[in-house]
Amino acid sequence: MKQVRHRISQFFLYLRAQPTPADLALVEATLPPALRVLFGRMTLGEQVHSLKVMHWLRAHGFDRAELLQAALLHDVGKSAAPINLIERVEAVVVRWLLPRQYARWAGAEPRGWRKPFVTATQHPAWGADLAAQAGAAPLVVSLIRRHQEEERPPLTDEDRLSDLLHQAERDT
Repeated sequence: MKQVRHRISQFFLYLRAQPTPADLALVEATLPPALRVLFGRMTLGEQVHSLKVMHWLRAHGFDRAELLQAALLHDVGKSAAPINLIERVEAVVVRWLLPRQYARWAGAEPRGWRKPFVTATQHPAWGADLAAQAGAAPLVVSLIRRHQEEERPPLTDEDRLSDLLHQAERDT
């Protein structure tokens, strides 16, 4: 039930999303110019969500530059095959109700009715590639690529940061 409330909250956040001037100043202070261009490719809803993830990390005492950059860009891969709000809801509902079909449909090309499932599944890899092409640090690229991985016992500093980014996204 907590996840349903969380998703409903995200839906309404997305509808009225608008970064504040203070948030945009924070983006400018956190991301170098080439990465700010990537941030600007995201929808306003994705930008506000990413800012919430970064604020969550900072509120919990995490201020490592690479982690905050990954927080701001973790969903940039969605700009490679954009989907609208209804398609986003569709992907979430199908993943929840029909996980096997979702996984099968997500393995297709990002076209037609399968596009929401492909985008939802593949955006971490696409975003990591975009960040790497824009000159992001290897750790930022890796964290973006891994941000949807399920938690596991942390083995390395990178694993710990990946788990932290995943938790921040889930909790915001």
